[in-house]
Amino acid sequence: MNFILSIYKDRRILFNLVSNDLKSRYLTNYLGFLWAFIQPCATALTLWLVFEFGFKAAPQSDVPFILWLICGLIPWFFIVEGLSTGCSAIRDNSFLVKKIVFKVSLLPVVKIGSALIVHVFFVLILCLLFMLYGFKPNLYWLQLGYYITCTVLLLLALAWLTSSIVVFFSDLTQIVAMLVQFGFWLTPVFWNIDTLSGTFVSVLKLNPFCYIVEGYRDSMIEQVWFWERPTQMLVFWSGLLLLLICSMVVFKRLRPHFADVL
Repeated sequence: MNFILSIYKDRRILFNLVSNDLKSRYLTNYLGFLWAFIQPCATALTLWLVFEFGFKAAPQSDVPFILWLICGLIPWFFIVEGLSTGCSAIRDNSFLVKKIVFKVSLLPVVKIGSALIVHVFFVLILCLLFMLYGFKPNLYWLQLGYYITCTVLLLLALAWLTSSIVVFFSDLTQIVAMLVQFGFWLTPVFWNIDTLSGTFVSVLKLNPFCYIVEGYRDSMIEQVWFWERPTQMLVFWSGLLLLLICSMVVFKRLRPHFADVL
């Protein structure tokens, strides 16, 4: 609660930092903010061409394959961006860490906030694509707000944990990048988890990113409310709360030593 109050109190500083982070990453380039969309769109286009024309992928859940694929890719792009930038949040802003009055815990929030702004644009594009294909907006689309909140909290917990550890163990950045590669194939981004059966499926559903990706498809395609999957919801929130507690404890204990190492 104190942390939430501190974010509200320092909201102007937070907004300025998010704005500066976006400017430093995109506006210094010739195409500016468009670079936030070019690479993800290129990845989505490549995968669509491969599976639509190469492997002749059939429609999934009675919707065109491209819509089903984009529903999984858009949250995954957000996850990848949040993991990669959140991990280096403290090390990339070492000059702020040495300022006594600055709340270092805000740095991961800044990185996730920047990624969130880009993600919101992608979500709007997703809704537009569905409408272009003849799908009318419905109440289930509002559920995306719930899954975006889940993603933000999960990424924040991971960012606080990894960004504090990477100050002392820089190899963690490479480890996270490697785990993201494995995570892509273990998360049902471009393959349908409903086509599998057995114990392996139960293990895959323990993946919190699986809960988020499938949640986007439940909102846009399957039209299933999140409370209609109580087991997955309970597992996700139990794991998330445990991760939040661990990350806050680790961050608080390591925080006094950041300036000495950096």
